[in-house]
Amino acid sequence: MDLKKKQKDALVRMLHLNQATSNVHGDGDVYKVLVIDRYCRDVITPLLRVNELRKYGVTLHLMIDAERESIADTPAVYFVKPTHENVMRIVKDAKDDLYDTMHVNFAGALPEALMDLLADEAVKAGCSHKFTKIFDQYANFVSLEHRMFSLAEENSFVALNDPGANPEPLVEDMVGGITSILVTLGIVPYIKAPRGGAAEHIGRVLDERLRTMLKSKGNPFSDATRVIQRPLLCFFDRNFEIAAAVQHAWAYAPLVHDVLGLKLNRVMFFQESDKPAAGQKKSYEVDSDIDFFWRENIGSPFPKVAEEVEVQLKRYKDALEEVNKKMSEEVDVDGGNTEHLTSAISSVPELTENKRMIDKHTNIATALLGKIKARTLDQFHSMEEEFITNKVSKDKLLEMISPAAKGTAEDKLRLAIVYVLASETNPAPADYETIEGALRTCGSDIEPLSYVRKMRSHNLTSGGALNSVSSQGNFLEWADKIYGQGISAVTKGVKNLLAGERHFAITRAVEALSEGKQGTGTETFLVLDPKAPKGSSSSDRVMGPFKDVIVFMIGGGNYLEYISLQAFANQCSPKKNIVYGATEVVSGTDFLDQLRQLGSKTQG
Repeated sequence: MDLKKKQKDALVRMLHLNQATSNVHGDGDVYKVLVIDRYCRDVITPLLRVNELRKYGVTLHLMIDAERESIADTPAVYFVKPTHENVMRIVKDAKDDLYDTMHVNFAGALPEALMDLLADEAVKAGCSHKFTKIFDQYANFVSLEHRMFSLAEENSFVALNDPGANPEPLVEDMVGGITSILVTLGIVPYIKAPRGGAAEHIGRVLDERLRTMLKSKGNPFSDATRVIQRPLLCFFDRNFEIAAAVQHAWAYAPLVHDVLGLKLNRVMFFQESDKPAAGQKKSYEVDSDIDFFWRENIGSPFPKVAEEVEVQLKRYKDALEEVNKKMSEEVDVDGGNTEHLTSAISSVPELTENKRMIDKHTNIATALLGKIKARTLDQFHSMEEEFITNKVSKDKLLEMISPAAKGTAEDKLRLAIVYVLASETNPAPADYETIEGALRTCGSDIEPLSYVRKMRSHNLTSGGALNSVSSQGNFLEWADKIYGQGISAVTKGVKNLLAGERHFAITRAVEALSEGKQGTGTETFLVLDPKAPKGSSSSDRVMGPFKDVIVFMIGGGNYLEYISLQAFANQCSPKKNIVYGATEVVSGTDFLDQLRQLGSKTQG
């Protein structure tokens, strides 16, 4: 279930004018222009770099909403969302004779109404001959990792929880996106979801959609019959475990995402400098396909990442010393040492690339370290772990959110929200007043906490059901001691907070659902089988165990849950393949903003 590879293969085929790549000869076959909208630009960004686009014959890539000049004798490949605006713009381009021919590809399935609109408008404009073929690519999702995706539906938690909003457009987009995931993977899964709320609703709408598609003439799941064991698709609502959306991270990828703002596999930040000039802005791509360090350490706790930076640096220095040694040896004119010299020279490009990766992650780790020290993120994470593992303490909370304590106003607000969610019972009104007063003194906006308070009072969150076995550590002292002393010092005297590898609620639920465990509370989940006769019982066939699982979080997911699920998958014997996706991937800051919006909308 390598979703990223399958989506990339589909887009490469699209760039080859929807011919099978085995039928394409030469470097990039036909030169062409690629026309995209903003959504599809984000779809392409983690998959294809500019040099790869050139390899496949793309000489220019242009935005569909920008003013574009005519390019004679050149075909254009369009890759856009199926919207009214895009359809009308495509017809206008054809009418204005911008390109020789137009190969139109829609990211998702083109609704019949828009297909009729495109056909009618093209005939009216007398430009229907410009269109070669129109394709539904089923690619309206963003592959961030080989087993992680986002539908890039912003503000989804607000859209689903605002009493005054109409969630159906988002529901349609979600079902369309999940359908594209399944078509890309070539599977028709069993479906499980907790009853009630968005998860059940979307599960049922998807079930109907798949049933209709399976009966259609152009059934895109024709290859799904070759799958020996059908996978399991699990839906969850963000309300299932809100704490995971706001708590502080300690693993590498979640930290980079939360603290440095990782987006579409690129991180940008200002690097501190001793020079009088302002800090230099750095931009780095972190992609598992080309970055061995990211691939191997994406889920590692930060201290281990710091250790690994030093290990890789030493390995590079040793290898470089060996190369220099070989190259300094006298070359035998008869060729005796030529083989060694050739080997040494051929290893230089790889060493240079490895050094570039090491430098990149040294800079990223150093930037993280600066934030950890300034905000005492280790303490916030450690305290949240204590709260979640039934060691809730109001006194410790008040100490951490006092004006004298380090951390931003937002850090303290997130800690307070985790405290409220982890408490076995909803805190008393007097406790809320004390907490809110302390937060106001720190300059925190308490609307997110007010919204969570209302949710707890209406039993709309998992509340104190966040229990699990965990190992905690406190490394209060190390950040102040080591900052500025070099990255190797990070590892000194540090305990690994994730030693117990506490799994999130979603991971424990997936374990129970995929293994068919009884007595876990998941027995009441809705079970659907799109291939079974409607109304028949599916429970007996869907007990498991399942090796392949797709997990979808409605209302916003994050790297914390992705890492937790991958850790569980790798611990299983045999290993499971778990694909994790969400309506959008949000940091703690992003989700806090959505809680703030809901708090302001639901006042009174």
